[in-house]
Amino acid sequence: MPALRGVSASLNTEARVNGPGDPAPGRPQRITIWVMLQRLREIFSPRPAPKPPTVPDGQRCYAVGDIHGRLDLFEAMINAIEAEMAEAPTIDHHIILLGDLVDRGPDSAGVVERARVWQQARNVRILAGNHEEMFLQAFEKPEALRHFLKHGGFETLVSYGFLSKLLVTLPLDEIFERLPERVSQTTRDYIASFEMMIQAGDYVFVHAGINPARPLDDQKRSDLLWIRERFLSHQGPLEKVVVHGHTIFDRVMDCGNRIGIDTGAFRSGVLTALVLEGDQRRVLQARAGDGGTVEMFNGDQAQ
Repeated sequence: MPALRGVSASLNTEARVNGPGDPAPGRPQRITIWVMLQRLREIFSPRPAPKPPTVPDGQRCYAVGDIHGRLDLFEAMINAIEAEMAEAPTIDHHIILLGDLVDRGPDSAGVVERARVWQQARNVRILAGNHEEMFLQAFEKPEALRHFLKHGGFETLVSYGFLSKLLVTLPLDEIFERLPERVSQTTRDYIASFEMMIQAGDYVFVHAGINPARPLDDQKRSDLLWIRERFLSHQGPLEKVVVHGHTIFDRVMDCGNRIGIDTGAFRSGVLTALVLEGDQRRVLQARAGDGGTVEMFNGDQAQ
């Protein structure tokens, strides 16, 4: 233990300086013991707790996880957030959607349009997810469309007016030709405008995660949209606490250096938002119930 060896060396040095033949040995010996105790106290005293991450003063941030076409849950979440905002009009509210608005769920078209309307009224910023990327690539070539349809795109095209029977029976090339007629250029341009990364205080918000080996200002788009294992298995500190979606967990996954809030809305019926204010965190959830009802759960009630 290097620090203890340092204490020992100090005692030995004092012993040599104040040997038996030296005058007034008592006072140097008392100083030596005091130094030893101080060093031992430094070694064994508990270290002060690290400062918790914060968002800027006066701000409240709502980060909403992957929606995946669940307009019912999204509407309930919007209503709950709007109610909280009405109760705290002096707070600077920021809303961040973590991407993957589309695919798998029943109403991707409705989610995209609702997000657009909300963005016009509130400070809402939207991150691109890997499913938005696949959606836009589907307009470039038939093979990209085939990949998109296999990964949740079938439900998305139905929400934009394609009949499910036609999607099953039509040749891929014909679906590809009809695609721009169903999804306007305006909608595509809007989805293409989604952001890659948002920072607020000690937090950074991305869709999938970050490459731990790269600084935040040198991340690759592919990692921000698709990364999994290299990011999820990283246990050391990161430049900022990363709030992300993309990987589904049964409950909010707070690992200290990252917080995953994708609770699989399209299959679990649970849409999660992380609320950050000062150094405080809480969870807000919309959960689908029986008969098409949606209930809201706040704080300790949420998972």
